[in-house]
Amino acid sequence: MAAAASSTGAMEITRKLTEICGPPFARFAGAADEVAGRSARWVAVPGGPAAAAEVLRLAARHDLTVVPRGAGTKIDWGAAPARVDIMLDTGRLAGLGHQPTRSPVTEIGAGTPLRAVQSALERTGRRLPLDPPSPGATLGGVLAADEAGPLRLRHGTACDQLVGLRWLDADGELVGAGAAEAAGGAPPVGLELGRLLCGSQGGLGVLVSATLRVQALPATRVWVSRPVWTPLEVHDLVRAVLAARLDPAAIELDLPTGPRAWRPMHPSRAAAMANHPSAAGRRRDPAAARGGAGTLAVLLEGGPAEVTERAERLVALVGGDATVAHSAPDWWRRYPFAPGDTALRVEVPIGDLHAAVYALRDAAGAPVPVRGSAGLGVVHAALPGSLPAERVGAILAAVRGVLLARRGRCVVLSAPPAVRQAVDVWGEPAVIPRLRAAKEHLDPHRRLAPGRLPGGL
Repeated sequence: MAAAASSTGAMEITRKLTEICGPPFARFAGAADEVAGRSARWVAVPGGPAAAAEVLRLAARHDLTVVPRGAGTKIDWGAAPARVDIMLDTGRLAGLGHQPTRSPVTEIGAGTPLRAVQSALERTGRRLPLDPPSPGATLGGVLAADEAGPLRLRHGTACDQLVGLRWLDADGELVGAGAAEAAGGAPPVGLELGRLLCGSQGGLGVLVSATLRVQALPATRVWVSRPVWTPLEVHDLVRAVLAARLDPAAIELDLPTGPRAWRPMHPSRAAAMANHPSAAGRRRDPAAARGGAGTLAVLLEGGPAEVTERAERLVALVGGDATVAHSAPDWWRRYPFAPGDTALRVEVPIGDLHAAVYALRDAAGAPVPVRGSAGLGVVHAALPGSLPAERVGAILAAVRGVLLARRGRCVVLSAPPAVRQAVDVWGEPAVIPRLRAAKEHLDPHRRLAPGRLPGGL
């Protein structure tokens, strides 16, 4: 691929990208323009789907690779691509469709920041039932990473809520999935194929827009929090809450570690966390600094009277100094890892979550901070970036061995370069055959984020 680009000349590629995107929106890549540690050569910011299609056609003509980027909050997640010739920034593929105020769905440009969508919908008394932890994330980035927050317990992920999807394939052809009105005139395909783009990190297509369900804002939100001391106690409490039919919107767990579990946070590290796009607006949980108990928090939503009644029942059920608040705990919708850590996502049946947490602790030889959806068995954990790659590999092997027998998995979301190169990021996902078929169909020449998908696809 490099030979084709060299024969044409880097300046010629830049000139053509500038013609497509406009003078301010095409340039040589800078030091910060990288994907999981792999540097790009050019950055293009097309002004709409047609311009994005032209960028992809240019890449196809000159045998260049393309990796989409949204706000960059999760650009270091997943495997590093084999090459990044053109980084296609989706920031101008933004905006909301003009549905009636009472419409149950809305079409959203992939480059639209999710908080901007929620702000616009809030003015009409509505919301997307989505709350991913990444501050500033775009809708396309949330879909591409299959990111979800606490509300996934009741409403599922953004991918579960899709009504329609539009994307560009590797040849720049617009493809529509779902209802004809959501496809926007693009040749329609099954929505199941479209959902394969969720979690694909740009390896199957460039997302243009998504049509999602919207709902009325809940009149009342209440958080019932209860201290917990062991993963087994969490298991018993979650089972009791689910059996009580209290209709929780979310059941979240925070198991911090004490200050001596790994190492204290240096001031420079705290500053790096604050400045990194994936951690902007977050702060270290005070409970972690104290080495105090963990917390199980349950979110209840609905009308004032019935939420109050359910909260009273829940407090009576869980006991143990449970408290009720009208605002979320400080750690709510926050990952337990920081830039430079090895970030893990563990997925396991909820009845085996305690076994997964114990396996992490035993393999690491110390408590590991864990946070996430205890009501679904999907949590995140952090290993310090100072751990040698071989040590991380040994921890992963031990944990995955335990999870394999329990139909669970452990994925490395992000890691220092040495760790990323030495370990298997994905484990053994069962979806590889489906992804391989989708890759062959949508990107047979492997121009879109090659190597980002499981199995090196």
